[in-house]
This record gives sequence, C-alpha cells and structure tokens, in this order.
Amino acid sequence: MFEPAVPSPGRATRWARALLSPRARLGLLVVLLVSAGVTVAICEPQRLLREGWPSQSSGAVAVVLFAAAYGVCTSALVPRPLLNLAAGALFGSQAGLSAAVAGTVLGAGIAFGLGRLLGQDALRPLLRARWLAAADRQLSDHGFRSMLALRLFPGVPFAAANYCAAVSRMGWWPFLLATGLGSVPNTAAYVVAGSRASAPTSPVFLAALAFIAVTGLAATVVAWRKRGGLRAGSGAGASLPGAAPETPPEVPAAPGAPSGTASGA
Repeated sequence: MFEPAVPSPGRATRWARALLSPRARLGLLVVLLVSAGVTVAICEPQRLLREGWPSQSSGAVAVVLFAAAYGVCTSALVPRPLLNLAAGALFGSQAGLSAAVAGTVLGAGIAFGLGRLLGQDALRPLLRARWLAAADRQLSDHGFRSMLALRLFPGVPFAAANYCAAVSRMGWWPFLLATGLGSVPNTAAYVVAGSRASAPTSPVFLAALAFIAVTGLAATVVAWRKRGGLRAGSGAGASLPGAAPETPPEVPAAPGAPSGTASGA
C-alpha cells in the first residue's frame, strides 16, 4: 500500500512560524523599546514635576493611578529617580513611597515578562562569553540574593537589570520580591527629597541627598572592584567557579625509558 503524501505547510503556516520565531520576537522587543524611548523623549515626563498631577483625581485613587502610570513609565525607560521625586512632591513621604515601590515592582514585572516572552529564546544561545555565562549562572542559581544586591546598590540601570534577569532562568517570585525589598532604601531617599524640595536646606532634605550620594559612591566602588574579577573571568577558565582546571601537557618519555616514565623522573 502507498502511504498518503503529507501535505506541505501552507503559506499562512510558514508566515506564522516566521513571526513566532525567537529572532522575530526579539526584533519586536527591540522595536517596542525604541518606540518607548522615542515616546518618552517626545512627551517629556519631567513636566510632571512642573505641572503636577491631574486635579480630577485625589486621595487613594490618585496614588493608585500614579503607581500604575509609574509602572508603565519605567517599563518605557523613564528614569526612576525622576518618578520618585515626583511621587514625593505630589503625595508626600508615606503615600509617595507606597506609590513608588508599587510602581517599581509593576514596571519590573512588565519588563521581566516582555524580556522572557520576546527575548529569552533568542538571547540565551548568545551567552558564550565567560563573563556572560558566569553572570547567567549567578542570576539563575542565586536569583533572590543577586537581584537584591543589584537593587540595593544602584550601579546597574533599572531596565538593564530587568532584562538581564529575564534572559536568565530566575523565577518570577524571587525577582519580584527582591525588587520590592531592595528598592525601598534608595526609593525612599528620592521620595523624601522630593517631598522636601521646597526646603532644600532642611536636615531631612540634606540627609536624603547624603544617602543618595553615599549609595551611589558605594555602587561605583563595588563596580570598580569587580572589574578585575570580570577581566580574570574572561581570561583563564580556571578562575571561574566550577571551571575544570587545565591539565599540564604530557612530557615526552626519554629514549629507551620504560613506557609511562617521563624524562627527568
């Protein structure tokens, strides 16, 4: 008996496969990020500090709406310090901190989801450099601890940390929990500074600025000290944890010596 011929996939099927391929999804992510950056440049979110929040909403409703807008804006690459200052100026220290932290977690979750859905499959095969592989292992195996350190020391840009975590195998809950806890100190400093911006000589405002400066300096020092480790990791493989040590080259045996006896033994 003759087996029936398997029909070849139609044009629509081929187009669907092409559009859902890892490279096509990565291209869509790049287009979304570029569009978000252009939109931010056109809309100028810093006007929020000058013009204030829309007067139609007030109280808890305004805080919730601001938190939602905060999350969307951070996923669209709006700088978080600007939004934190706006939260403090609009709602004060307590309500402003609540809105800013909630918006931070929301924005991180949006970026993490986009990066995992659209970029992970295409970018993971590119993690061939030693330092990239080491960073991926750190984020995948110690997700909560690594992300908590990245949030506490604001040396790594917020969006970059989100998308790097998305490419790794870190879980959702460690990522979101570490983001929420780790972003509180630095966010609080900016929110307090925004709430006291009208009194730039007050002790509270000066203390908030000092905290921002100290954490920024600490992040710079830590990044500078890690430079050597990254360079060493990109060189000798034995310097990376878990890398197999190189075996010394075998010394040829002397003429007439028994098999397996090296010269000079």
